[in-house]
Amino acid sequence: MSDLAAALKEELVGPDHEHVTTTGISNEKLAMWTFLGSECLLFGGLISTFLLYKVRAADGKTPHELYDILFTSISSFVLLMSSLTMVLAVSAIQRKDLRAMRGWLLTTALLGVVFISGQVYEFTEFVNEGYGFTHSPAWSAFFALTGFHGVHVTIGIVMLLSTVALSMRGHITHKNAEAVEIVGLYWHFVDVVWVVIFSVVYLIK
Repeated sequence: MSDLAAALKEELVGPDHEHVTTTGISNEKLAMWTFLGSECLLFGGLISTFLLYKVRAADGKTPHELYDILFTSISSFVLLMSSLTMVLAVSAIQRKDLRAMRGWLLTTALLGVVFISGQVYEFTEFVNEGYGFTHSPAWSAFFALTGFHGVHVTIGIVMLLSTVALSMRGHITHKNAEAVEIVGLYWHFVDVVWVVIFSVVYLIK
């Protein structure tokens, strides 16, 4: 009897049925968009704070005087490339190619690790020069903004690796490909935010 009920449910609503809102977007995806919207406000506040305090450096050098633009540009390019590999991962699962999806997700995570490693190296260099988080309001704003973004990238890496692990256990297939799309939304958001941060923090004097 239960088998018959399951067959009737699949016939009526389909195996890929999802709870959707009146906008036609699933609850899960809408929740992610709402979260990202709130994150925009948060990063907007951090960027505004940085712009306010970077012109008020009372002593010593400002962050801009110590930037290695070439190094950070390469690191930024690596992160932007991870958006492409994320797109390829979503495309792979939509084609029901789980092996390729896992490969692209792992590649995306690896690129994220490279970016974080570069950020840690940069922070270490600044601290060795004597410019830490508490050196001045300008440096505090810099570390808060870029460090907070780094935390988001790290969370994204964990999400990517978790998605790979779940797919290997059979919990993520082409039938629930939206789970990968939601992870992709978060990752693209992190990349776009870095483009803004890189432009405001590193390029604008």
